[in-house]
Amino acid sequence: MITVHGIPNCDSVKKARAALGEHRFRDFKKEPPTAGELERWADAVGWEALLNRRGTTFRGLAESDKAGIDRAKALALMLAHPSLIKRPVVEDGSGGVTVGLPQKP
Repeated sequence: MITVHGIPNCDSVKKARAALGEHRFRDFKKEPPTAGELERWADAVGWEALLNRRGTTFRGLAESDKAGIDRAKALALMLAHPSLIKRPVVEDGSGGVTVGLPQKP
């Protein structure tokens, strides 16, 4: 079964949910991802792809939090602030993970 992870009022999440048909939805606000899940997602897509640097949550971080970001720091920030995770995160049920919506050519 496909699982869509995200925030229900996010436009990208809404588009993904509409396009995917039957799926399970997990709201990051009600059920934040675990450290193990973030590790697995980062292994699958790379921590750089997983970290949303364009959102208001990232812009609102202290400069010291934004400076020198590496994998460990990014995962710790995403664990503390799930809104920093690029959305949607989609798991296909067989171990495949994608992040965000595909870009139009």
